[in-house]
Amino acid sequence: MKKICLTLMTATILICGCSGKSSKLDVAPASDGLAASENLAWWSRAAIDAYMRFSAWSGSHSGSIAMFARDGVVVYSNAAGWKDIASRQPMTVDTPVRIASMTKPITAVAAMILVQEGKLGLDDPVADYLPEFAALRVATSDTPNADGAFPSRPTSAVLTVRHLLTFSSGIGPGRNKDSALVAYWDQKGIYDQPSGELSDRVTLLAQLPLLEEPGTRWRYGFSLDVLARVIEVISGDSISAFMQARILQPLGMKDTGYLPPASDRDVFATVYTQDKAGELIKAPLPYDTGWTPGGGGMVSTAADYMRFALMLWNGGEYQGVRILKEATVDNMRRLHIQDGVLAAEDIKGLGWGLGMAVVADEDETIMPDRTGDFWWSGYYGTTFFISPETGLVGVVMSQNEPGEFSGLPVEIFIVQGMAFAGL
Repeated sequence: MKKICLTLMTATILICGCSGKSSKLDVAPASDGLAASENLAWWSRAAIDAYMRFSAWSGSHSGSIAMFARDGVVVYSNAAGWKDIASRQPMTVDTPVRIASMTKPITAVAAMILVQEGKLGLDDPVADYLPEFAALRVATSDTPNADGAFPSRPTSAVLTVRHLLTFSSGIGPGRNKDSALVAYWDQKGIYDQPSGELSDRVTLLAQLPLLEEPGTRWRYGFSLDVLARVIEVISGDSISAFMQARILQPLGMKDTGYLPPASDRDVFATVYTQDKAGELIKAPLPYDTGWTPGGGGMVSTAADYMRFALMLWNGGEYQGVRILKEATVDNMRRLHIQDGVLAAEDIKGLGWGLGMAVVADEDETIMPDRTGDFWWSGYYGTTFFISPETGLVGVVMSQNEPGEFSGLPVEIFIVQGMAFAGL
């Protein structure tokens, strides 16, 4: 039924959106896509074009970028709308954007490089590399004492590298915001600390009480930031330098890295959100970092991230450059956590591998996907996915911050669904 509804929606948008050029559509036109391919239906490509254009015209997003590959070959690449509305700069396929949590899979790959080289073990205690994590405590109540401290006890389980990669570390804050303990983690968390490099911020995290015992449940928190610091200790390089040398440069991801100084950011798409009236305004960018987290902070382009995604789709190799062994990628996309991923959003059917979500049951998820697909998204409206069953790999990017008057970035998943419908 989900696939039928998606196909009908795609056909409706195609009919309504491709009925001819309108003088009312004050939107930058879609750039020329790649040559038509039998691997993605013409009506699917046309519907994606129309929908991205309509999304910008309607004001739900400033602009969008989409790129899809099938069986290792790019079959669609397009952009529509605006990189910056005020200056009327059009969004293009090569416009760099903030990818936020799509940094996490890159950090996970960096860690797995060290694992396959024997320099890091999945079951190694984190304290072997970060001694400040040797005396972790777990909260016994989510209500603070009169002095503001949370009751706690020493952990029974040892925090391991595997716990970090599977987001089962007990490290907060998590997506549920109805707990005083979660609010405490929000206030003391890695992004809200007043200053410091990654090492300083991770050290302070070790002083906070875990929300549960390691290995107990999936929790969306700062696990990959701690892992990035582990990578730094083992490699002797900053996480940025390690990524550049071992992943980004070998794959030709020349436009990917951590956010540069403010003076060098004109090339990036402006991030917007909605005001009370529903109009697009520039977003305040609360996570506009000047340091190098492992869970966010990177910028990229659709083409760059497609190279990364195709490397994973192809078992760790892209255009003759091998980053990971095939067995390593297989381990990353295996279901290590069976369920509970994004449960706070009432999403079912999702599990977790090593650093990425894995579709456990396509009939349960609300996204357009197949069982065994693996993917992740970013805070500002970006996503990528790899579908081993269909051979479809996709990168969809926008720049819209969720806020009080704007919802989740459903548009990127609608575009993804249109691509699946055209297979």
